[in-house]
Formats: sequence, structure tokens, C-alpha cells
Amino acid sequence: MTVPPMDQPGRNAKGAAMLAVHHVGITVRDLERSASFYHDVIGLQFVLPPTDWFEGEDLARGLGVVPPVSLRVALFEVGAAATWFEILEYRTPPSIAIAAPPQNEIGAAHVALHVTEIDTEYRRLSALGVRFNSPVNVVDDGPLAGWRWVYFKDPDDHTVELVEVAYVNQERRNDDLRRYLASRGR
Repeated sequence: MTVPPMDQPGRNAKGAAMLAVHHVGITVRDLERSASFYHDVIGLQFVLPPTDWFEGEDLARGLGVVPPVSLRVALFEVGAAATWFEILEYRTPPSIAIAAPPQNEIGAAHVALHVTEIDTEYRRLSALGVRFNSPVNVVDDGPLAGWRWVYFKDPDDHTVELVEVAYVNQERRNDDLRRYLASRGR
């Protein structure tokens, strides 16, 4: 694998430009329950409310799942950026999982929502019944200095993070990146 030069951000080995993250999707057990959580509690705005069921052999092939497949989706806008958050419910094939995997498991993921006043959001969501794993964590040294973050679970045990970046030590980040890339011989 060839690493692009630092002056060509987003370019891969073949020169293709990755413009942004378009969307992140997670599979949920009950689309209506999760749509209510992400819209009514978290406060995300719908791009596309819960759809009817999508089905078909071409869909199964495109998704890489064993047919027959039947699913529906909802999409949310996250902030002013062009990033969307998608939730999907599969009717078929049925899930063998009863909840999202713990964070240490291969395949586990989390969605981090960037906020400007994490303490305010923490109090607002707590008042709405969101149960956080801990109080807000404050990082003031190391490569993530300036981060304030906290995790909680959605109705299917997906980990969701709130993160506020109070400041960035860009000089430290640049030095760490140069050292890392040099250690890889690139």
C-alpha cells in the first residue's frame, strides 16, 4: 500500500479523492424505537424518515447478505456538515445478535457526535433518561489534549459518544504524525 504525500490529503494510492464521510450506518432491532431515540432524545433531524421495506435479490447481492433480504432505513443529518447517520432494520435475514458487541470486540463501532458544550448536553440528555457510562472525561495532556468525551448506549447497546474539542495542540499532532510516518519508512 502506498501512502499519499502529506500535501495531498484524502488522496489514495490511485489518486482518488475521498471528499468526506457521507454517512455512517448501524443496524437496529426496531427502527421506530431507534428513530424516536435519535430524533426525540438526541435531537438529530431527519433527512429521510423511516421508509417502507426494501427487498430483492439485487439488494441482497449488493449488501453481501444471504437472500431473501428485507430492510428499511431512516437517515439523520448530523450538524451543519454533510454527514448523515443511517439506521437500518432487517426483517430478513434475521439477526442472530441480541445487542451490539462490546467496544473491545472486533467489528464493534461507535458514533461520536461533536458538540460545543458537552456539560450542557450531558445534563440535557441525563434529564431525558440517557444513562452515561461515566461523568464527562477531561483530557488535558497527550495526543488528545483538549478532548472532553463521554459514552452512552442507544436502545440496542450501540455505543454513542459525545465529544467536545476544547483546544488542539497542533504542533504536538504534527510532530507525532511525522514521527509515526518516519517509523514506517514512508
